[in-house]
Amino acid sequence: MLEADKVFAGSIPENYDRHMVPLIFEAYAAETAQRAASFSPLAVLETAAGTGAVTRALAPKLSPGASYIVTDLNQPMLDYAASRQGRPDSRITWRQADALKLPFDDAAFDLVCCQFGAMFFPDRAIAYREAKRVLKPGGRFLFSVWDRIEENIFADDVTKALATIFPHDPPRFLARTPHGYHDKDLIRRDLEAAGFSDVTIDTRAEQSRASSPRVPAVAYCQGTLLRNEIEAREAGRLASATDYAESVIADRHGRGEIAAKIQAHIIVASV
Repeated sequence: MLEADKVFAGSIPENYDRHMVPLIFEAYAAETAQRAASFSPLAVLETAAGTGAVTRALAPKLSPGASYIVTDLNQPMLDYAASRQGRPDSRITWRQADALKLPFDDAAFDLVCCQFGAMFFPDRAIAYREAKRVLKPGGRFLFSVWDRIEENIFADDVTKALATIFPHDPPRFLARTPHGYHDKDLIRRDLEAAGFSDVTIDTRAEQSRASSPRVPAVAYCQGTLLRNEIEAREAGRLASATDYAESVIADRHGRGEIAAKIQAHIIVASV
């Protein structure tokens, strides 16, 4: 992962939440919230919370006496998440924090959850050890990662479209980072090396649905860090690159409402 792959700023948080969350994150946020709530945790930490898709799904399922600390490395993403939460909830604390250096005491939480953030950790070994450190005995680390890009059709379509536009230096953010940590054996080894036990990994396919091909084109090209890669290659090319990605998706999936497969791994590791 490149250093630039960690910086969600500018208009990206809003575009990410408006386009990416309904396109690919909401179904998995509901699954994460359901699994998290089934453990009946009283002290919850969420890392790499992004714009709060899991937070919005999980908070209503927690008990009135629960505490829920929501963190992200990027303050703009966290600010946007807090603004989207709706009515004030005294159980929730919003805090900027690095998952590799958590500012919390040992054995402070029953559950650490993280939806689609582990792929962005510069050193997953450290991040996993930190998650284990702050968990109580018997606590659980619940997180998800995307499967390989070929199993996530719209992301693959956009990546291939941009490789046509920039054949000598194709933007590879989606394949490199969001879809770059999908080997289940590696994930299991990483967790066991950090001291976790009873690791379960479920692979779950969903459908990514959009009202038109424009939606995934804008979502991926302008609502992720792929935007920065496009603009770095040729100033002023973002709009035409988005248009071309839209045309490629339309040619493959149609010009009205469209749907395509997405797939992710959901992992639970115990202390």
